[in-house]
Amino acid sequence: MAVFAMLIAGASAWAADVGQIESRLLDGDYAGVVAAAEAAAKESPDNSAWPLLQARALIALGRWDEARRGLQSALAADPRAVRLRWLDRELALQTGRTDEAAQRLDEIRGFLRGRSWGYRPPGDIVAFGRAALVLGADPKEVLDQVFAVAQKADPRLRDVYLARAELALEKHDFGLAAKAADEGLKQSPDDPDLLVLRARAFANSSREEARASVASALKRNPRHVPSLLLRAEALIDAEAYGEAAETLDRIDEVNPTHPEAWAQRAILAHLRGDTAGETLARARALGPWARNPRVDHLIGVKLSQKYRFAEGAASQRRALEMDPEYLPALGQLASDLLRLGEEKEGWELARRVHQRDEYDVEAFNLVTLEDTMAKYASLSGDGIVVRMSAKEVAVYGPRVLDLLRRAKRTLTEKYGAELADPTYVEILAEQKDFAVRTFGLPDVPGFLGVCFGRVVTANSPASRSDATNWESVLWHEFCHVVTLQLTRNRMPRWLSEGISVHEEHQADPAWGMALTPTYRQMILKGELVPVGKLSAAFLAPKTPQHLQFAYLQSAMVVDFLVERFGQEALRGVLLDLREGREINAALEQRTVPMARLEEEFALYARQRAEGLAPGLNWEKPDPALLLPSGATALAAWEKQHPDNLHVLRFRAQQAVEGKEFAVARRHLERLIALYPRQKGSDSAYRVLAAVLRHQNDTAAERALLARWAEIDDEAAEGYLRWMELSAAARDWPAVKRGAQRYLAVNPLVAPPYRLLAQAAAETGDSSAAVVAWRTLLQLEIPDAVEAHFQLARLLHGRGEHEAAMQEVVAALEEAPRYRAALQLLREIQRALDRAKPREASSP
Repeated sequence: MAVFAMLIAGASAWAADVGQIESRLLDGDYAGVVAAAEAAAKESPDNSAWPLLQARALIALGRWDEARRGLQSALAADPRAVRLRWLDRELALQTGRTDEAAQRLDEIRGFLRGRSWGYRPPGDIVAFGRAALVLGADPKEVLDQVFAVAQKADPRLRDVYLARAELALEKHDFGLAAKAADEGLKQSPDDPDLLVLRARAFANSSREEARASVASALKRNPRHVPSLLLRAEALIDAEAYGEAAETLDRIDEVNPTHPEAWAQRAILAHLRGDTAGETLARARALGPWARNPRVDHLIGVKLSQKYRFAEGAASQRRALEMDPEYLPALGQLASDLLRLGEEKEGWELARRVHQRDEYDVEAFNLVTLEDTMAKYASLSGDGIVVRMSAKEVAVYGPRVLDLLRRAKRTLTEKYGAELADPTYVEILAEQKDFAVRTFGLPDVPGFLGVCFGRVVTANSPASRSDATNWESVLWHEFCHVVTLQLTRNRMPRWLSEGISVHEEHQADPAWGMALTPTYRQMILKGELVPVGKLSAAFLAPKTPQHLQFAYLQSAMVVDFLVERFGQEALRGVLLDLREGREINAALEQRTVPMARLEEEFALYARQRAEGLAPGLNWEKPDPALLLPSGATALAAWEKQHPDNLHVLRFRAQQAVEGKEFAVARRHLERLIALYPRQKGSDSAYRVLAAVLRHQNDTAAERALLARWAEIDDEAAEGYLRWMELSAAARDWPAVKRGAQRYLAVNPLVAPPYRLLAQAAAETGDSSAAVVAWRTLLQLEIPDAVEAHFQLARLLHGRGEHEAAMQEVVAALEEAPRYRAALQLLREIQRALDRAKPREASSP
């Protein structure tokens, strides 16, 4: 027993030493680990943990040859060390020794054959699982029957969590990857390798989570290259190219030969138009392995993320020249081609990836979507192809195409752009389909539409529960089509979004974002982002509200540029971007130095903010004044702050709740008089319309609704009420205007079409009436009999007797005793009979 206790104590001390040195490795003390592991290996040469740690440290430093020699020496001493063999295989791949990598994998395969591995050390089990995946094993079986065994045997083993997270990321299952990383971090807090995998898992869904994970990793290990790479990527996304280059310099201090760091330098050079620098950086990235497909794949992915899909696709093709079966490049090329409108090859590649790897979530989503979209219908005209569900095409497809034609004429003429034909506009009936078509994943909420250059994707009104003006969305996205093609997709996000929001307002002052009290306060509190750093505001906003503010500020910058320097200056900036000039240099070339531009814009924005309802007092009262106990103090405060926004709203709300509608009306009318262009859910127009309805003041209500309709592009309930009151007053132009406003929000409900049909009939516009009734029938309304009858009556009046006969028969099939329809049937039959002799006598 004493001897056994001594053995246990010795093993524990050995484990502690290994754990301590591994902790130093995770801290980034790579040189120290190399020396400590070498010394420890001399004392216990049979322990494979030491050469494993030493090789990991040498690889982190880019000392490939030393790591290789150490691993091969260790394998000669311990030929059955599975983890050493797996690491040597990974090192062989990184340095282009593909035959040697295949040999190592075959050796591990030999260990797997005919031998029980269930009682091996958990670390060996993980290595076996990794090898099994490469050899084509079912990923789910490896997760459930291999990695789970290792995790149960040693819940603190970091390798199993790393392997699970890496597998999930490879399959684009980001939720599973995050779960694996989080489970690992419970066992190994602040482990930088787990943290960086967690950051990658959240990169597409929560940049804030991703950024926090990278920050935690770098706090533990400031020299952690995977984290520095992710940080450099984020800086490239934010167009902070100088800071990105500085971050890559930090990587050079650790590992000057890292292929991914040089690939990112190639990306930076490409984005700056530095062809020679790009060529040099790419060559350095391929230095350790001249046919490494990952280098061009990574370059292409980042270019595609910058909306340079043609250039990204070209990079993926270069990667596939090096390895025609490299799945990441095949999958990315499929996505790029679909976004370029090259669908035949894009769908074919997506199917090919899915056939090769049925567990790849993105590929599975795409091939499933292909089946859905194959059933879509399309309309085309003027170089535009619109794709929608067959039902929606029948209901409002022509309206979509007409809007896009107008957008194309207006915007191409304004910006002097020539578009490649055709432009594809796809309106997806379900939100998950939109997300898959756009991002490859079904759970990406918050987007209304996305433009890739020649391809636009948008959510159908049927897929949204909130009121959104789809016409405004499509105009916005088509503006992207124009500006992206004009610049060859070489424009920062802030300028692209700013121009599109600006052009929404130019097309219809009610469309797009408005300067609200909240945004006014943000401007006056100094929350404007410097113009030179505006793209970063889209990538890491403090809150969703700050993201929306980034859109508004970008549009205000464009407003400022056009007002201060003219439309031609803006177009000149776009042309400079087309030639590869950086945005800040282009702005300075066409306007004034950046420091002055930012100063002038800040003044402009402040004046805009202060000019919003200047007659209002904006100061916020103490919340205690709005309590019942604060009534007296509030009255005194109100005398000192007349026409206060918050008090007017509070007084109106109090009066409505107390059913004192005259009092509420007075406050609301005052609020609208002082702030006439308010819109949104808290608009005083909404409340005042309800108050006037309570008062039965129909004339005032109708006049208010007419004003509201020209200010707010998403007030569907207001449009419907306006139409109803206008129809009662026989104001048919107002009915038509209200219907157009309503259908721009929701074209898939019956009421506006009914009123539009009535207005058209009353004004003698039989064509519009026929269209409205036919649309109602496409909506499968419950009283289809009446629709068929009215349509038959209109067609008969237009002399289209055969078409009228079909409609009246359809009405009578549902209601055989419908007297008016029977009478109409007889009239139509007589008209057809009268027409027969003439037809017979015609040559």
